[in-house]
Amino acid sequence: MFKFKELIELWRSDNLLTQALNDSNTMIESTYEMFKESVRSLRDSDGGEMRMDIYEKDKMVNEYEQEVRRKVLKHLAITGGVNIIPGLILTSIVIDIERIGDYTKNIMELAVSHPRRLDVDRFEPEVRKIEAAVNRLFEGAIPTLKNSDKKAALALIEESLWISGKCDDIVDELIRNEVPEISTSTAVSTALYVRYLKRVNAHLRNIISGIVNPFERIGFRKEED
Repeated sequence: MFKFKELIELWRSDNLLTQALNDSNTMIESTYEMFKESVRSLRDSDGGEMRMDIYEKDKMVNEYEQEVRRKVLKHLAITGGVNIIPGLILTSIVIDIERIGDYTKNIMELAVSHPRRLDVDRFEPEVRKIEAAVNRLFEGAIPTLKNSDKKAALALIEESLWISGKCDDIVDELIRNEVPEISTSTAVSTALYVRYLKRVNAHLRNIISGIVNPFERIGFRKEED
């Protein structure tokens, strides 16, 4: 089965798919901007102010997703289904990018609802570590997707394996009320925020897995060679 790097050469020879690939790159760059700003507002601002219109940015990401679908569909109609796999992979990737946009919007809404910057009390070191790891994953995913760098993709996947479990540990501890000194507002906000970080991480890993895995295994662990 074709893998992502092999399909890049097919895309380069097809104008519609090349345009669709460029659109997907714009989408992930835009969601990264949204992510950084929403996290800054929640964690470093007391008023929930935003330096960009997250809703407008999310709307643009959604429009790009539809544009990618249109171009893939037009490609298939023109070619009679030739090179169908590149289109399938691309439409799968942009779904994950769009979902990241939704979760960054959720973080922004949490920042607006929370009365002051979110201080997660004794979870601060762990949450800061998760934030930094997701940020590195985002930073790495953008050039890795553009260059279809399999080696970099494998490294990113390996480095991010721990994130989901650590997010679950924090949420479980809060649900069990093992930190009664934390206010209800902080506990609820922390649980939501950590869950959003977990989902952003998961969708980024799905995107990166498209570089490593054949289409049918996108979002799953790499098969052994």
